[in-house]
Amino acid sequence: MFTQQMHKTNKVILEPLNYEHLKGLYKAGQHPKIWEWVLSNYTKTPEQLKEWFTTSAQFNKKEQIVFAIIDIASKEVVGTTRLFRLDAHNLSAEIGHTFISHHWQQTYINTHTKYLLLSHAFDALNLVRITFNTHEQNQKSRNAITRLGARFEGVAYKDRLLSDGSYRSTAKFSIIDEHWQSIKLQLEEKL
Repeated sequence: MFTQQMHKTNKVILEPLNYEHLKGLYKAGQHPKIWEWVLSNYTKTPEQLKEWFTTSAQFNKKEQIVFAIIDIASKEVVGTTRLFRLDAHNLSAEIGHTFISHHWQQTYINTHTKYLLLSHAFDALNLVRITFNTHEQNQKSRNAITRLGARFEGVAYKDRLLSDGSYRSTAKFSIIDEHWQSIKLQLEEKL
């Protein structure tokens, strides 16, 4: 159901992640603030990044596509994102596992990236529901998800065990097909 293809706007390219993107991804992931709310920093070393690429990014290509986010003007790999947890029966998926280089946060990158993913999900794959999850306390991410037009659905308490032994409570958001056309128009105005 997923197609391994490139998607682009006038400012951003999403390419299915491949080995050639790892050097740029390593560079993009070096600011510690990026990893404050993420379950694990897989860009600590080039070796860890290669391990992540092999075990996580390449995991079950029928259920996910992992993309490199590339800024067209600079040709830099500025992060990664994925469309995953495809449920072919319920026509749903999740967008997440996103990180964007600290330098490129709060720029056009996230809006263009999510527009491309949502367009592919709703217009090409004909999905009816996309979910977004983030740490309950990650207000920056929650604001970014809300700006996309996603609706807050609630908090799943103690949803994920973190590497430090604490638990993450997850703020859950969604966009459904009935809302997509109006959200799409709003996002296109922002592009």
